[in-house]
Amino acid sequence: MATRIPAGGKREAGNGKRRESTYPAGLTRPQVLELYYWMRLTRTLEERLVALYRQTKVVGGLFRSLGQEADAVGSAFALRREDVLSPLIRNLGSMLVKGATPVEILRQYMAKGDSPTRGRELNIHFGDATRGFIGQISPLGDMVPVMAGVTLSFKMRGEKRVGLVYVGDGATSTGAFHEGINFAAVQCCPLVIVVENNGYAYSTPTRKQTLAKQFVDKAIGYGIPGEQADGNDVIATYEVTKRAVDRARRGEGVSLVELMTYRRKGHAEHDNQSYVPEGEIDRWARENDPIDRYVVRLRDEFGFADDELRTIDDRVRSEVDEATDVAQRSSPPEPLDALVGIYASPPAEQPLWFRSGKRSAVDTSERTEGWGTFPASNGAASEGRAAREND
Repeated sequence: MATRIPAGGKREAGNGKRRESTYPAGLTRPQVLELYYWMRLTRTLEERLVALYRQTKVVGGLFRSLGQEADAVGSAFALRREDVLSPLIRNLGSMLVKGATPVEILRQYMAKGDSPTRGRELNIHFGDATRGFIGQISPLGDMVPVMAGVTLSFKMRGEKRVGLVYVGDGATSTGAFHEGINFAAVQCCPLVIVVENNGYAYSTPTRKQTLAKQFVDKAIGYGIPGEQADGNDVIATYEVTKRAVDRARRGEGVSLVELMTYRRKGHAEHDNQSYVPEGEIDRWARENDPIDRYVVRLRDEFGFADDELRTIDDRVRSEVDEATDVAQRSSPPEPLDALVGIYASPPAEQPLWFRSGKRSAVDTSERTEGWGTFPASNGAASEGRAAREND
């Protein structure tokens, strides 16, 4: 007999006995179900992008996170609204959790004129500081020093905010990673660095790019806490990230979190993964798919009914279908839009050297209003500025 959890929070088992149901890591029943929604949305949205890619409607490459949905969703779910994260190309799930929408993602991949970057950049290379995600720099590890600076500003302003930055296993071999994490550690920045160990830096297996047994050991060299978790277990990912986030918010500085996961697609859709041993991908799909694992847990451990999960599946399909229709109706960028936002506008006020009353080598008497020149000001305004400058 199937089990279920009634509204009162009790689990009703087949033997008629009732016992208190508990959820891990302080999560509520709606939050436990919400984690499933975000993972399912991530996968369904990417599957739609694959279909559009094969129809040549995606501009540029397509980068999948198949098999890594749990580590992106679970880690981002540990943040508050005011916190900031910097995603990688396979962290679509984290951006969705922080407020990015499917229609934005679709427009961005399709290079539409009303996409977040107006067709100037592709895939998920965009950010929104208001919603708390910063567009990534492609070179490996470079966002670590950037996020060190972002979180240092939180500390200097006395804000109880936390930053989270993702890096792949290959990025840990770069100078930017070392310099960024070392600086953040010394400055005690409220930063969480997540290393997604998916086994390959593009086609280079981990054993060929580092002799460290595990990436979490690198934390010791920087004098910071390090923890490792199963990145294909969304609850375990949430728990380990939440501990690191809480430490950062308490003012205890940087933590390094290693998430063990696996990408079942190549670096991008064009990568045929010929470097992967035969049977490895199928084995991970069969035995360690993060969504399949979580569905089993939702049913067997948390007592969710199949109908509840189907409701979420239907909702996700409907949202992705609607977003696809909207995105496909969007127009490509107007050609002249390429000229917008390239050059800075002329300053509204005259520069300090011009306001000082001293003549420069350039004959300022002949300056006129217009592009690259500065308007003449009335005498009263000039006198007022001169008085302030002489104070």
